[in-house]
Amino acid sequence: MGFFFLIAVDAAQVIIPQFLRRAVDIISSGAFEIRDVVYPAAAMVGLMAVISSGRFLWRYFINGSARRIETELRKNLFDHLMTLSYDFYQKNKIGDLMARSTNDLNAVRQSISMGLVALIDGTVMATAILIIIFVQDTRTAAWAVLPLLPITLLILFFGKAIGSRFRKAHEAYSALSETVQETFAGIRVVKSFVKEWWFIKKFSDKNDYYRDANMNLVKLFGIFFPLISFLSGITILIVLLLGGIRVIEGLMSPGDLVALFRYLQMLIWPLMGAGFMVNMIQRGAVSIGRVNEIMKTQPTIRSPLNPGTPPGEERESVPLIEVRDLTFNFTGMETEPDNESENELASRSLRALDNVSLRINKGSVTGILGRTGSGKSTLIKAMIRMIDIPRGTVFIKGMDSTTWELPALRKLFGVTPQDSYLFSDSIKNNIAYGFADDADNNKLAATLSRAAALAALEKDFPAFSAGWDTMIGERGLTLSGGQKQRTAIARAIATDREILILDDSLSAVDAETEKAVLDGLLELGKTIIIISHRISALSRADQVIVLDKGRIIEQGTPAELTALGGFYARTAALQKMGTHQKMDAHQLTGSHQKTGAQPGPAQENADG
Repeated sequence: MGFFFLIAVDAAQVIIPQFLRRAVDIISSGAFEIRDVVYPAAAMVGLMAVISSGRFLWRYFINGSARRIETELRKNLFDHLMTLSYDFYQKNKIGDLMARSTNDLNAVRQSISMGLVALIDGTVMATAILIIIFVQDTRTAAWAVLPLLPITLLILFFGKAIGSRFRKAHEAYSALSETVQETFAGIRVVKSFVKEWWFIKKFSDKNDYYRDANMNLVKLFGIFFPLISFLSGITILIVLLLGGIRVIEGLMSPGDLVALFRYLQMLIWPLMGAGFMVNMIQRGAVSIGRVNEIMKTQPTIRSPLNPGTPPGEERESVPLIEVRDLTFNFTGMETEPDNESENELASRSLRALDNVSLRINKGSVTGILGRTGSGKSTLIKAMIRMIDIPRGTVFIKGMDSTTWELPALRKLFGVTPQDSYLFSDSIKNNIAYGFADDADNNKLAATLSRAAALAALEKDFPAFSAGWDTMIGERGLTLSGGQKQRTAIARAIATDREILILDDSLSAVDAETEKAVLDGLLELGKTIIIISHRISALSRADQVIVLDKGRIIEQGTPAELTALGGFYARTAALQKMGTHQKMDAHQLTGSHQKTGAQPGPAQENADG
């Protein structure tokens, strides 16, 4: 419908000069009455009304359609991003993805709407005008259109140059967006290290680069459009010279000359529109290419085409989770360069897990201990298939995890990750994150209240300004580290999953709160996996495994590992010693406060 009204407007515009020609010829004859020019004048007014209405309608239909297409593209892109695996987000920066979802799709919309309008409008207008002026006066028209040849060559040349420069401008915008996102996401660190000046400089550099990339485009258009206007002006000059001579010689009427002038003025827009069209189409082509780079990316972890059927009843002889000789390598880079040999790639690989075997029974508590980088979190990611593991290495309820449908597999796990990510919403909505929007309010309230109590979060509610409805800011900015961790634990509890995983989720709470949270978790009677550096958090586990460089170096109950005298026992002894030192220091400080005595040198050392 939009293109129909666009062509109707073009047709009306092309007809107007014919009525103008007739009116000028009537007036130039010298013998006429006012009523002789009323008809062409009224016809022109009517055509202008048609043009005005038609312009509104083609804008309504074409721009409206372009907006809907942009919305659909953005939805498809977001939906596809949600299907991509965890490793995709490790390789691609958030700022760049945001730029492609906003700035690039905006350019696609403009190419769909105004770019196509310029293409169709210019083609229809130019074709119709050229036919009319050649029929009207072939000789004059032939001389007048000579400057069109260099204009066509200019359009082809500038089109290629615009594409490459526009890609650089979009890449510069992505880098600028990433800098802003990274700075504001880490504002706490920025301010605590007094590094505002450094990020201001970094932003300024990116901003200048973005400006320079756009200025390169501006310079190109600064030459392009004036050059087209100059060549168009030459066309008018040719018509004025040749047409004027032919009017004097009586070979062309004054009305014909006025109409020819009008047509050539109208022809300037298709020429200018060609440059505009090249700009819009090139921008859209570059942008849709950047978007399609994401759309063509396939998730590395997907549900199998023919997923297995999870067992309806669990057999006691089959562990809930079993890991068999699991070995997993991370490549030590984000992207693999072309033509890299297997030996070079292997030398840059990091073996995160090395021949790990483990059995976890239903209802048991398993603790995982190890140095930083020993493979603890990687083992958890392997269980829930956040990383792509070999077949036959991880079994859930006796079934190979790679044969599970991904949603069904992950719904078995309630995970509190290391970073305790919270959304910019209320505490209530963050805990209720795993529930559907139409969940029963009474049942939901009871579930959330119980989850908060088991996570030892209820005692903090009096300090929250609006209780359950307290807004916690982006990434839980307004909460303490311990409150964020306990909110994340409450969220995992509320979803009522079969397996709860705490990935170092008690590191920011005190010993008393840690005990309260563990007591609450044990009340649930669920299968629990606790990753922690604190022996106190692992002391109530049915089994503890100790990882080092991706291998299990110790495995057994807390009592067995203590008697073994290995890494677990040494860590327990060191943490116990540290606890006693803190208690002694606290007692000394307390005695000074009671007596008012000043500590001596020996006492100061003890406090230290």
